[in-house]
Amino acid sequence: MLEYVELLILFGVGILAGFVNVMAGGGSSLTLPALIFLGLDGSAANGTNRVAILIQNVSAALSFHKQKVPGIREGVKLAAFTLPGAILGALIAVRISSDWFERILGIVMIGVVISMLLPSQAKRNITSVEGKKPWLIYPAMLGIGFYGGFIQIGVGFLIMAALYHLLRINLILVNVRKILIILIYTVPALLIFIWTDNVDWLLGLSLAAGNALGGWWAAHLSVEGGEKVIRSVLVVAIFIISLKLLQVF
Repeated sequence: MLEYVELLILFGVGILAGFVNVMAGGGSSLTLPALIFLGLDGSAANGTNRVAILIQNVSAALSFHKQKVPGIREGVKLAAFTLPGAILGALIAVRISSDWFERILGIVMIGVVISMLLPSQAKRNITSVEGKKPWLIYPAMLGIGFYGGFIQIGVGFLIMAALYHLLRINLILVNVRKILIILIYTVPALLIFIWTDNVDWLLGLSLAAGNALGGWWAAHLSVEGGEKVIRSVLVVAIFIISLKLLQVF
């Protein structure tokens, strides 16, 4: 395959993945197979994908900031708790295959979507004002940081579930915090992949251009369309990614 065709394919995949990542999560389940298809091994694909994730979330964060969506300071605070886990996860990721973990993730994702669909008094009372912050959010962020540093696929679902249920905030504010959390912990994780020579910069930057465009667009749509649009994309994305990870297709 000609090199410029590969770059165009990655750019297109990146647009779709960036949109899905910002609106819900699971975009890396599209980009990682694409990178492997183009000849990268698992570790290099995992590291190269982090370039796109980083730039995508910078783009989405700027978009949210431009629309004056609150929550940036709170997102940065929560992100600090993900850093130790993300560093450890990335160090393990450059040494261990993640096949076994993808099957577990598929089961976890089905549980997440069921929890999002079940009616409850707490969900009916969710507003744009934060409720009481349970202490469980902090160890949850540590564990999520480890998973994000290790494999990344579907981490957006886990962050959204944790913030949605533990902090009781609406999905627009959840999305803002999610973007910042992933942006911040991706920095040390990416540095580890760079240090171990597991990044293809040409492919990574091509993918990143698409991710950034898709992420910017999704950030605008999530604010304009509100929680209903986010929830719809989230449910569909979780089911598709869960079936894929469980090797149903």
